[in-house]
Amino acid sequence: MIVELTQKQSLLRLSACVILAGILWMIPVPEGLPAQGWHVFSVFIPVIVSFIIRPFSMGPMVLLGLVALMVSKTLTPKEALSGYGNTTVWLVVAAFLIAGVVVRTGFGRRLALMLVSRFGKSILGLGYSLCGAEFLLGPVVPSNTARGGGILAPIMRSLAEALDSHPNQQPERAGTYLTLVGAHANLITAAMFLTGMAANPLVAAAAKEVFDIEFGWGTWALGALVPGLVGLALLPPFIYFLAKPALTDTRAAQEVGRKELQEMGRWNRSEKIMALVFFILVVLWATKALHGMGTTLVAWIGVCILLFTHTEKWEDVVGNHKAWDTLIWLGGLLTMANSLKAYGFVDWFAENMAQWVAGFNGIIVVVVLALIYFYSMYSFSMLTAHISAMVAAFFAVALGAGAPPMLTIALLAYFSNLCACTTNYSTGPVIIYFGLGYVQPHQWFSNGFLVSLFHLAIWFGVGMVWWKILGWW
Repeated sequence: MIVELTQKQSLLRLSACVILAGILWMIPVPEGLPAQGWHVFSVFIPVIVSFIIRPFSMGPMVLLGLVALMVSKTLTPKEALSGYGNTTVWLVVAAFLIAGVVVRTGFGRRLALMLVSRFGKSILGLGYSLCGAEFLLGPVVPSNTARGGGILAPIMRSLAEALDSHPNQQPERAGTYLTLVGAHANLITAAMFLTGMAANPLVAAAAKEVFDIEFGWGTWALGALVPGLVGLALLPPFIYFLAKPALTDTRAAQEVGRKELQEMGRWNRSEKIMALVFFILVVLWATKALHGMGTTLVAWIGVCILLFTHTEKWEDVVGNHKAWDTLIWLGGLLTMANSLKAYGFVDWFAENMAQWVAGFNGIIVVVVLALIYFYSMYSFSMLTAHISAMVAAFFAVALGAGAPPMLTIALLAYFSNLCACTTNYSTGPVIIYFGLGYVQPHQWFSNGFLVSLFHLAIWFGVGMVWWKILGWW
């Protein structure tokens, strides 16, 4: 759980970030690198460090970084604010607004309960119901924390307690198993969709900057479809092998699900409209080649439908602090990431790293980079910080080594989420599931490492075969 810092602790951590920025700024600019590129880097790295040590929330720290770049005249105000005009930022904002409606209308809860009541005859069935609910909600709930922690974790806890499995009493009866399935299924669906996790657009933006390749919603989902579905299909039995529950007959939980679903009554008007919007979004996102409307435009069409049918209130849109908070930090991060490219830092880094990997086969380079990228997650406490700090640089190295661009983008895009399986502090939903108390820290780490091997086997195996069929390498 996140511990509230005292004012003194916050200022001490902030001071560490400022000192780091000052040290980097004063280091002589490396040969061959424009001074502006180094200065952007000198501010960017402390901002990323702030995501890890958390002196303040992400939004204020990104704003502080932008202000520092403007005050130092490294960037003009117009350049510093350019990231807020990026369409991927507004895609995420729209998706957060839609996610709020999914929760408020009860549509998300109904989907989850329907799956539980349908497939909950056995513990494996409950595991599959959690996977199914994640898969259905993944395309339209862009916060994996909102999806996993806000919608499904409470349902999972209710199911475990209905099976007489509590954190301090018989956790192994069902709670441990359901916790692990819920947490790891969340990461798979986060990997499967551009809108499955809030920071995924950072990967797409980096792919566009470095490779000039549009890795949009349809392309992202297409590449993840086969390995993602295989992962979801095999996850419940794999976790069953790792943490076999003492209980196998879960018809009691199925009855709980049916009872709660019955208590919800018939579909109300708002749920029906939300279901229709859900269908429209997925169809339009998947058929972009036919109508030409971009992913962001489609999302905002959905928001407008919800507003003008009175399914969503304008007051709720304005009050959706997660959406507007994400706008601030994501837009600012994109400004800094784009500036690293524009002022030569990414090119300089790529040229130097290309010399290091010269002579190696491109496929070998991208596989090694993907493995380093995956397991470096042990050093991060947030997926966004991990992506921001590493993905553009790794893309640049792969480009310099002549690695297949689409294969590189695919591996790092999907691994950007799957790597969170390694620890109990990697991302919001993992922290929430762990906080339920059914899994001890040592269990999480040991099972997490084995789940990481599970992911590598599927995405290096099934995934690379699928991407070969797609012509990505």
